[in-house]
Amino acid sequence: MRFLYQLLNLFFFIFHSFLVIFNLLGWIWRKTRLINLIIIILTLGSWFILGFWYGYGYCPFTDWHWQVREKLGNFDHPPSYTAFLIREITGWEPPDKIINSLTLGLLLLAFLASISANIRDFIIKKKNFPLSSKN
Repeated sequence: MRFLYQLLNLFFFIFHSFLVIFNLLGWIWRKTRLINLIIIILTLGSWFILGFWYGYGYCPFTDWHWQVREKLGNFDHPPSYTAFLIREITGWEPPDKIINSLTLGLLLLAFLASISANIRDFIIKKKNFPLSSKN
């Protein structure tokens, strides 16, 4: 059973890290822009809508990862996944206020970039493929 939890721990570390990176950078590539926008909206919804009941910044992936880590005997969870990643990668434990501000600020910037890129793509597509043509 411990092996299963170790696999789940690795899965969540890789998956959640990829999700964070995709949230921040997925708007750059045209093919991933729409899904990036959807995932950022879901992330913000989790943080603020689910966060209303579970606490600001709530993420089910973090919750599940923490449960797996607890099964492995790891109970020293920082308050955010971003803080966890920084600690795991660098060994540094930054102040919560800095991490929370940086995390929210970067996601909001990525959200604005994703909205802008998607609107631009929509306008370009509409110009290239008009719905009606005049004869």
